[in-house]
Amino acid sequence: MTETFPRLLLGHAARRPDAAALREKAYGVWQTLSWAQLARLVQDLALGLAAAGLRRGDHVVVVGDNRPRLYASMLAAQALGAVPVPLYQDAVAAEFVFPLNNAEVGFAVVEDQEQVDKLLELREQCPQLKRIWFDDPRGLRHYCEPGLASLDELVAQGRAHGEQRPHLFAAEVDAGQPGDVAALFFTSGTTGNPKGVIHTHASLIDRAQAGARFDHLSEHEEVLAYLPPAWIGQNIFSFAQWLACGYVVNCPESAATVSIDLKEIGPTYYFAPPRVFEALLTSVMIRMEDASALKCWVFERCMALARRVGPRLMAGEPVGVLARLGYALGDALIYGPLRNTLGFSRVRVAYTAGEAIGPDLFSFYRAIGINLKQLYGSTETAVFVCLQPDHEVRADTVGVPIAGVEIRLSDSGELLVRSPGLLKGYYKNEAATREALTEDGWFRTGDAGFLGAGGHLKIIDRAKDVGRLSGGPFDGAMFAPKYVENKLKFFPHIKEAVCFGDQREKVVAFLNIDFEAVGHWAERRNLAYTGYTDLAGREEVYELMRNCVEQVNADLAQDQLLAGSQICRFLVLHKELDADDGELTRTRKVRRGAIADKYGVLVEALYAGRVSQHIETQVRFEDGRSALVAADLRIVEARTFAPARQEAA
Repeated sequence: MTETFPRLLLGHAARRPDAAALREKAYGVWQTLSWAQLARLVQDLALGLAAAGLRRGDHVVVVGDNRPRLYASMLAAQALGAVPVPLYQDAVAAEFVFPLNNAEVGFAVVEDQEQVDKLLELREQCPQLKRIWFDDPRGLRHYCEPGLASLDELVAQGRAHGEQRPHLFAAEVDAGQPGDVAALFFTSGTTGNPKGVIHTHASLIDRAQAGARFDHLSEHEEVLAYLPPAWIGQNIFSFAQWLACGYVVNCPESAATVSIDLKEIGPTYYFAPPRVFEALLTSVMIRMEDASALKCWVFERCMALARRVGPRLMAGEPVGVLARLGYALGDALIYGPLRNTLGFSRVRVAYTAGEAIGPDLFSFYRAIGINLKQLYGSTETAVFVCLQPDHEVRADTVGVPIAGVEIRLSDSGELLVRSPGLLKGYYKNEAATREALTEDGWFRTGDAGFLGAGGHLKIIDRAKDVGRLSGGPFDGAMFAPKYVENKLKFFPHIKEAVCFGDQREKVVAFLNIDFEAVGHWAERRNLAYTGYTDLAGREEVYELMRNCVEQVNADLAQDQLLAGSQICRFLVLHKELDADDGELTRTRKVRRGAIADKYGVLVEALYAGRVSQHIETQVRFEDGRSALVAADLRIVEARTFAPARQEAA
């Protein structure tokens, strides 16, 4: 392979100059950028960066939502042999300090005033950061900071530099090699400082092309880019595969317009973590609560049929004539309009990844005719390790290894991966690199799993999180917290869950209510509340949560391996778990260790048999202010069930 990302761009511009490459919605109107226009913009930006002193091997931080000129800036840096470093746009300024200093970043391209303010705040801590360019000038007209300029100025400088050195851009692109570093992705850092994952053009392009071949992707796909570009999942789907396939990437106007933009674009290829699918389902269930009795009856009857028939139709299995006719009627009345409401009317392939998705949630989308599949991968593997083939989709697996991938299990049950998409290493962290990569080129994923029928991989949990119960009737039984948490989060009224039980007699849980869903539920019952803390503490809400927990317990009782993971006691937290408070990563993964330390008094109260516990917690708001939230939290028992094997006896 001789390709690099800038060469892929120039190839599309030469073959299909007028075809759409990127769209951005601005002031309610979609604006299109062709491949030829994009190539010219990338050239101007690259020459401007060269004139500003950017050199091969330098790092350029890119911060913002999905924006065409930010994508172009990444390509411009790569054209010069420099390395783009995307960071999470919703991170607070302090979270930028480590990556900026670790990567010795001297140049930054950001979206707007919010990101400019963050970087200006850090100049004393990051003195090497000399130049900052911004895309959106709103609010920045009167800023007079040294080294601060707009991307418009950078483009103009690049054009002037190009007149002086007309062959520089082509020469720099030609000098690029597939083995050159293409990007530096900082992991979310569930423990300690994040690690910078080094990927080359070869590793990213190889996996992008392998994924494209697997699902027969072409230049005719439409993609909506709405997740953080710093997350490698979004980067692969809307940058690496975009350039590998040449399809159209659409950038929403804002986070608030994503649902509207989704319906307008009607993507054919869609990607989202489970939390997005959970939120979409919650919105559907909230709307159904307001529907008439007749509509609710029709919805429930049609969905019951869909759960029986839909997955079988998607899998290409034989289905009786009457069932097909009933499903066709349901499609006309419910499933088709529902897909259209969600914005999935044209989706050909949809993937979920990032963490395990609840089987009931997964089955819901496939039941209504959406080809939702699971994939397995990580930042270190350039995402694509295992994918689910059409007609071989199972709720409890993540698919089969795709072309170029080898997998095996260590003696401890940890999954090891070898593929052309593996990271080159961790930046300035040889110890972590040696720990992650074996001498013969295998990557230690840290996930516990096993290979099932047909070579499908089944992931249980993070290897470090899989524990054992100690003492009591289930002494020695497996405890997989993420599996239990995902079953809880299928319920639209539960937003987050954190379970504890390793080396304990029983399992306990913290729950976060979904404020919108539970608020709507409370209003329909004329329950007054003043805010999240008040609503979360209501006795009626606790009964609602108890019902959800006990349904999960009944389900777990049917699983011989995990029957001991039934939740005996739980509480509803007085605040939402938040990345700004160090409780979640920027990709909304639970930081279990940090939560256990922060709320240790609550964990002990659950195990000590108390009926309530006072807690005071410092919270941070988006504007930087902090406050103390205090509450007396109720602790309640949940009914558990005898394991199925005992009942059968």
